[in-house]
Amino acid sequence: MSTAPPTTISPKTMPAYLDDPYNIGTVFRDRQNPLAYPDDILHEMYKFSSEGIHYLCQLLGPEVSNSTRRSNALTIEHTVCLALRYFASGQFMYSIGDTEHLSKNNVCRAVRKVVLAQSKLLDAFVVFPGHLSALRNKEGFHAIAGFPRVLGIIDCTHIPISAPLGEHEGDYVNRKSIHSINVQMTCDHQLMVTSLDARWPGSVHDSRIFRESILSQRFEEGKGMLLGDRGYPCLKHLVTPYPDPLTRLQIQFNAAHSLTRVRIEMTFGIGKARFTCLKGLRVRPERACQVVSACVVLHNIATIKKEKTPTPLPMPPDIVDPVTLDHPTGCAVRDAITNQCFTH
Repeated sequence: MSTAPPTTISPKTMPAYLDDPYNIGTVFRDRQNPLAYPDDILHEMYKFSSEGIHYLCQLLGPEVSNSTRRSNALTIEHTVCLALRYFASGQFMYSIGDTEHLSKNNVCRAVRKVVLAQSKLLDAFVVFPGHLSALRNKEGFHAIAGFPRVLGIIDCTHIPISAPLGEHEGDYVNRKSIHSINVQMTCDHQLMVTSLDARWPGSVHDSRIFRESILSQRFEEGKGMLLGDRGYPCLKHLVTPYPDPLTRLQIQFNAAHSLTRVRIEMTFGIGKARFTCLKGLRVRPERACQVVSACVVLHNIATIKKEKTPTPLPMPPDIVDPVTLDHPTGCAVRDAITNQCFTH
């Protein structure tokens, strides 16, 4: 009696669960479809749901698609998911490649494509004073602690980078003696990033970044008011806390100021929890700036699409180099707000 030849499993037909890093076990998935996991697993790997990733693929598809499928070229979905995994995990490229059975160069190219595609969307998704009207933004901030006319909260955060080669290496050493870029952001009351300046070495002071920014020029024209910490001078359009509050009203002002200003710290904490790569970028400064911009765009998209919000990372105590020179007009604005809004 003849017997059937033993069945062999080729790599193309091998069940996906035999190579499943998340031990889903009985769930079979098409290895060409990285979206075949349930949303909780997708969020764990990519920080986006299936719906959110499909939206990103539609948005970025024209920029990241390959012209042919020769040599088993990556699909749009695979390219986007490789980049999202890098942003979400901060792993080395070869580690991501090993997981996906791809070379480090393939992963690098995929991430680079997505970063460049996101940079083209910066002006569409990061707008000042936000995606809501200026009036609604002011009302949102006023509801927090009673501050009038506030359009945004401003601060800088340091993104660690590898020590760059060249004569300007020392410019990137910040006050904590690590290499970084100093990134200025503003946010609205809903924790959306509304402006971004990601081009400065870590040694540059926050106040200089603001002084030389386009945002500063806009506010000098009288467009509302920002709140900032003592790393900035008190200006008519950028109000900071009292350095040494003496009266009950000044103490109330500082408490309300802190309660409102914490929105930018929450924005930083959520962004760094969502995109672990921002804990330390192993690329040149100019590429680090591009990665930060891409993550900011993704943060705003995730907020708009109501993706699951991660628990904000606890931010280390802010070490501020205080600016002692407050402008008289700024002091007058601060006193006027104190007397008008914090009399109870």
